[in-house]
Amino acid sequence: MTKKELKAEIRRMCKEKDAIILAHYYTVSDIQDIADFVGDSLALARKAAETDARMMVMCGVHFMAETCKLLSPEKTVLCPDLEAGCSLADSCKAEDLKKFKDEHPGYQVISYVNTTAAVKALTDVVVTSGNAKKVVDQLPEDAKLIFGPDYNLGNYINEVTGRQMLLWNGGCHVHERFSVEKIVELKKQYPEAVVMAHLECKAPVLALADVKGSTADMLRYAQQNSATQFIVATEAGILHEMKRTCPDKEFIPVPPEIPSEEANGTVSCGCNECQYMKLNTLQKVYDCLKNVSPAIEIDPEIACEAVKPIERMLELS
Repeated sequence: MTKKELKAEIRRMCKEKDAIILAHYYTVSDIQDIADFVGDSLALARKAAETDARMMVMCGVHFMAETCKLLSPEKTVLCPDLEAGCSLADSCKAEDLKKFKDEHPGYQVISYVNTTAAVKALTDVVVTSGNAKKVVDQLPEDAKLIFGPDYNLGNYINEVTGRQMLLWNGGCHVHERFSVEKIVELKKQYPEAVVMAHLECKAPVLALADVKGSTADMLRYAQQNSATQFIVATEAGILHEMKRTCPDKEFIPVPPEIPSEEANGTVSCGCNECQYMKLNTLQKVYDCLKNVSPAIEIDPEIACEAVKPIERMLELS
């Protein structure tokens, strides 16, 4: 089938099977274009909790599909490629977190949403980059807190809240690759541009940013601000939505410290991309709708505990 035919068939099957397609901003543009809803982790979680559809196709990474299933256990949640993992989620195993908790009695665990259901089951409250400060601000000032797995986000939240949370040493393979040198070079090339950086970036990168926040925060700022040029330090997939909603503005992606063609021997645009998000394709979306597979299943005991910190996050945010 041609791309146009695939898109038409996907939409036909969605109507036939009472299904919706949720897509993260970091997926390829073709996926975003056929989705019913495009957003960041928090927005996708809210949509999963609210939808009346019988079936969801979560085009993102595996933990996002798990989050959908936790919030809608009675619904069918499809994941186009089960290999679409997350380096950040992989950096924190449930058994390791349990051991760390046992070594620090009396501590509450704040887990970034980029974690497995098993880790969420050991968590007191989940956060996203968009609501982490708001959630932490609502916890008692004397609360003893563990934050994980993203060290950079936790370090930023400590800085802006004055907390002294214990930080897990995890990171995102995309946001860790941005360098100060590349941003300095772009600032010289585009002196009037606003620098925007995701909170998963390292502290020296955030120090150069005019706007620090979640993917949705950056998109909202670009839409509402009068500036016409933006230097963007986050996964390049967001540029599609930025250009779509702000066609008269220019968005310059910050390349990775090591160009991807050097890192994997392929030719690329030089953008900083998540190879896991890019595993979502039109063909895989078509196949999973047609076959109603692969579907996400979570151990009931884990699910019972894992949904609680997500629900608490939604209440606090």
